[in-house]
Amino acid sequence: QVQLVESGGGLVQAGGSLRLSCAASVRTFSNYGMGWFRQAPGQEREFVAAINVSGGTTRYADSMKGRFTISRDNAKNTVSLRMDNLKPEDTAVYYCAGSQRYALAVRLEYYDFWGQGTQVTVSS
Repeated sequence: QVQLVESGGGLVQAGGSLRLSCAASVRTFSNYGMGWFRQAPGQEREFVAAINVSGGTTRYADSMKGRFTISRDNAKNTVSLRMDNLKPEDTAVYYCAGSQRYALAVRLEYYDFWGQGTQVTVSS
């Protein structure tokens, strides 16, 4: 059983930055495609960013391009999401997810493991 634990959320003013981290408790972390999703109150969970097993290829939702950066450290079993120029509409619970079969997947159903989420609140 893979466990994913997110950290780094919090309250930040618009224009500020946050760095989210996700720690995975699995020996074969480097075999998993990883992704970040978010869910705002009353809305569906949506894709934010994904990274392939080596970390050499990334994919972003259009509204995050140029502001968010996903990265991974396979030696430390972690995946991170750097968020810059945050906007109030970025307020959501952010989830880390892992996929055994797919790299760079944008659909929720392609991910096998999920973290519990971390709250990000951006004030105007």
